[in-house]
Amino acid sequence: MTGRWNIRAVLLDMDGTLLDTEKVYFESLIAALNTCGFTDDVAPLCRAMVGLPGPDCERLLIDRYGDDFPLAEITKAFVARRDEFIGAGLPLKHGKIELLDALQAIECPFAIVTSSSRRTAHEHLTLAGIRSRFDTILTRDDVTRGKPSPDLYLLAAARLGVKPELCVAVEDSNHGVTAAHAAGAITIMVPDMVPPTEESRARCVAVLSDLNAVRAMLLDRGGLARRA
Repeated sequence: MTGRWNIRAVLLDMDGTLLDTEKVYFESLIAALNTCGFTDDVAPLCRAMVGLPGPDCERLLIDRYGDDFPLAEITKAFVARRDEFIGAGLPLKHGKIELLDALQAIECPFAIVTSSSRRTAHEHLTLAGIRSRFDTILTRDDVTRGKPSPDLYLLAAARLGVKPELCVAVEDSNHGVTAAHAAGAITIMVPDMVPPTEESRARCVAVLSDLNAVRAMLLDRGGLARRA
């Protein structure tokens, strides 16, 4: 996609894109599995969950270990380890504040589009000190099908009153890229834990190093517009 963009809104993934939480989730799940006796090579499985809603992650675990997998026990151990990690606050990804400041300065609408639950999204944005920045937050609780389905992105665009093709979506995961692209959004990937697949590269207008690079690209294309 070349030339100037006519951007009317920006849709932002949360975990791994705005908040540096994916590594926390990854390490917490591995620790929980190991503590409960699952000491095989679980890292690839946990990595495959990046960007997926919780119920889909649970299905992957059951598919791997069988119907008698102690999901409640693992979930309890995971939550305890996760909360231990994030109790002191959640770090933001590099360039996050500068990007939000730039969008607010030109009155460009933006929204959170996350696979997390509504409760988790609000709690984690609050812990990170940026909850007040967002008027529009779309979570897995708002749709029947989460990412990689496009439903969350389609709903976010509708909530903002903007056509999906006039939205830029910023994602860190391959599942998120699939969802944003399928919705018709202009998709940018800032990889976190998992590198982009060739399919993701083809679906994105750019794969960038951080959110400062995203901000620079949006401003350079000159398509950011005040909402009419």
